Amino acid sequence: MAADPRSALFVPATRPERIAKAVASGADVVIVDLEDAVAEAAKTAARGALEQALLAAPALRVWIRINAAAHSAHGDDLALCQRLGQVLGVVLPKAESAAQVERVHAETGKPVWPIIESARGLDRLKEVAGAAGVERLVLGGLDLGLDLGLESGTAAAERLLDQARFLLLLEGRLAGLPAPLDSVFPAIDDLAGLATATASARDQGFGGLLCIHPRQVAVVHDSLRPTPAEIDWARQVIAASQGDVGVFVVDGKMIDAPVIGRAQRLLRRLQTGAPVLGRAEGPVGQ
Repeated sequence: MAADPRSALFVPATRPERIAKAVASGADVVIVDLEDAVAEAAKTAARGALEQALLAAPALRVWIRINAAAHSAHGDDLALCQRLGQVLGVVLPKAESAAQVERVHAETGKPVWPIIESARGLDRLKEVAGAAGVERLVLGGLDLGLDLGLESGTAAAERLLDQARFLLLLEGRLAGLPAPLDSVFPAIDDLAGLATATASARDQGFGGLLCIHPRQVAVVHDSLRPTPAEIDWARQVIAASQGDVGVFVVDGKMIDAPVIGRAQRLLRRLQTGAPVLGRAEGPVGQ
């Protein structure tokens, strides 16, 4: 798994033959889904099929989205995650308390990504972010919008969800967590819309997105990469800062400590090893 995952691709546990294909897609994380992607009557069979598939392919490494704390399958899901070494971590849907997160961590020994997707979870976000075992926060925008009564996909709904995004950034930062992951983009065929949503998430401080189809992965990665112009600007700033001259000017713009920090962050994105391609080059600087 990448140190700072940009993409986390869901695979239904009912289709374990797709796990290897998901890994081959280039996604930084593959999440096998035992929750929303599995009908209630198929939970037990899906869990058994997933276990057999992972035992048959020991090189695979995945995360698992288990069923929520209140679900009857929750305990069995935890036991599965605990006994399979190929499970690197657990995605906890509808996280609403530190106790829920800490149970997952204690019973599995694995890091936890709590998904914030209810009003109660948002209200208790500080508590959840500070729980033992949390590796990063994740926004579940569709379920959160449903719980809040928002009209999904509208500009008004996005304005409200942006407030939730701010809270994830704030509480994650205060808890010392890395950048959170944004919600799925549900329109699989709208790759231009996905690129726009990813760029917005990037500019809001998110580290990446949840994905629901392999074709979304490359778009997410490309949309998160710095452009050549951004890289050139960042390198100029870092080079000019080596003299410890305090405030200085690059390309007619004042450069001080916060701007140097931005340049350093841009260059850190190159550590993914991915080529710098794709996005239209816009203005850089302050």
